[in-house]
Amino acid sequence: MIIPLLTYAIVASFTPGPNNIIAMTHARHQGFTKTLPFISGIAAGCLLIMFLSSYFNLILQQYIPAIRPLLNIVGCIYLIYLAIKIMRNTSADHKDPQSNPYSFAFGFTLQFINPKVILYGLTAISVFVLPLAQSHVHMIFFSLLLTVVGVSANMTWALGGRLFQSFINRHERPFNIVMGILLIYSAISML
Repeated sequence: MIIPLLTYAIVASFTPGPNNIIAMTHARHQGFTKTLPFISGIAAGCLLIMFLSSYFNLILQQYIPAIRPLLNIVGCIYLIYLAIKIMRNTSADHKDPQSNPYSFAFGFTLQFINPKVILYGLTAISVFVLPLAQSHVHMIFFSLLLTVVGVSANMTWALGGRLFQSFINRHERPFNIVMGILLIYSAISML
């Protein structure tokens, strides 16, 4: 079951989503190093969600069918808001190198309103982990593993934003529109 779990985790983590797109956009404008506090916040929030998913999955599983439509709608609205913000974004929005709205706190908080991470944790734990084992050691191990895979995706997207900065800057408007459309697609696919 570890290979299917890793396959699911890699596919779910590396596809476009709020964490990846924000990390890439921020690294593009502020540099990779200045994106690390945001990614650290993502890691901490993701790890907490993975722990919560691990330990409360059986309880939450009873309520997921009832709250999933609400989570999907709230998440969809939030992703569309982010998509519009990215599509309307211009280089002028990032002139002040001292400002860093993408802090540890923002990255951490984002995880609790990011339906992709919440559903990622709930699905991975309930489908792949609980059938294997339910010990504390296993729950901690798999929570850490899922977080590491997720943060690896964020770091990859941030590095991509930084490495392809000149290309992205030359084609900023179309690039932002494509990233916004990908987020809208992610939002709609949740419904």
